[in-house]
Amino acid sequence: MSVFKGEVTALPPDKSISHRAALIGALSDGTTEIINFSGGFDNQSTLGVLQAAGIALTQEECVGSYGRIIRRVVIESGGLWSFHVPQAPLMCNNSGSTMRMFAGILAAQPFESVLEGDSSLMKRPMKRVADPLREMGALVELSPSGTAPVRIRGIKDLHPLEYRLPVPSAQVKSLVTFAALHADGQTRIIEPVRSRDHTELMLGLETIDMPNGERVIIVPGRQRIESKPFYIPADPSAACFIVSLALLAKGSDIIIRDLCLNPTRTAYLAILADAGAGISIENSRVIGGETIGDVLVRATGELNPLVISDHHLVANVIDEIPMLAVLSAFSSGRFELHHAAELRTKESDRIDALVVNLERLGFHCEQYPDGFKVNGRKTVPKGVVSIESFDDHRIAMSFAIAGKATGIDLAISDIGVVGVSFPNFFEIIESLET
Repeated sequence: MSVFKGEVTALPPDKSISHRAALIGALSDGTTEIINFSGGFDNQSTLGVLQAAGIALTQEECVGSYGRIIRRVVIESGGLWSFHVPQAPLMCNNSGSTMRMFAGILAAQPFESVLEGDSSLMKRPMKRVADPLREMGALVELSPSGTAPVRIRGIKDLHPLEYRLPVPSAQVKSLVTFAALHADGQTRIIEPVRSRDHTELMLGLETIDMPNGERVIIVPGRQRIESKPFYIPADPSAACFIVSLALLAKGSDIIIRDLCLNPTRTAYLAILADAGAGISIENSRVIGGETIGDVLVRATGELNPLVISDHHLVANVIDEIPMLAVLSAFSSGRFELHHAAELRTKESDRIDALVVNLERLGFHCEQYPDGFKVNGRKTVPKGVVSIESFDDHRIAMSFAIAGKATGIDLAISDIGVVGVSFPNFFEIIESLET
């Protein structure tokens, strides 16, 4: 069985911050420089739809810290209404973030546009996108089943509103924010359960924490957004796979550099530390409103079983749940999840995907509408085990980590899907293997 040691300096730039930096750059007046932009498929989809809608941008590779090759993106825009009528439907490929957040911008453009995606994205629900935009005055049409294509007839005079998020969703919060930037007046977004807050931080929006635990985001309409540079730190969701590799493979010791430590993104580190994981943080600092630091991970033995049942916590670890589930199952033989129905509407039905594959690996699982439970292991498989990725990058990577760390021979279907968010996934793992 392999041991993994070393320093990770080439983790993918954060997907969420990359999406938002590009979209905010397109809404800003002037030149926006983005250093360390993500090269993943999803983020490149965002750049693609911006260009197709008339935004001028360039990207190039250059040398960054630690001598690594990074991506520099420069966006030129004249502000909120700098978009042009697309000549064809805007292809978002597999990126739900692109489709949902860009819809908020298109709702304020005085022309008709259509957002499409690949076969997976075209099955994902979009009613939560359409509802607030319709309230603001845009005409939004979906398929009869409430999915893409998303056809938008935007209007320049969007109405401000007070909008209470029906479910915790940073994407819906962001699309309403982007639309509200164009509205004729102030919009208040009420967030009962806090989700990742990159959009608010990057735009410098006022937020109010209410005595009842709710949070209100104040979005002024029709204000000029001055262009500014952005630096994209390493993606904490991608780091979860490397952290889990170190915890599963006995004797491993890994340090991850320049990681985004935004508290709405790193709740999984606290969960793991509480379960007995050897995790510490060094060199913490703030750049562009975001906390960045180095994370040290050491394998310290078996973890306590993970139970994720607080709906506030689920919202902040929604992307990391596949890896946390697989890690807990292999480390302790147990895992329990509740209040995570949102997982059924991701790139795949991630609850079903996890259960199907864990059962193939001999685990006892019990599935229910908003989660599932792992109740130990009945057998340890011999030979090659076929794992279904369901065309989902996080499912593929979660089981790839389990295979690497435990030595079980896994044949994972469509493994190339990891490029959606982590193009150098296998390269980094191989560099750490001793």
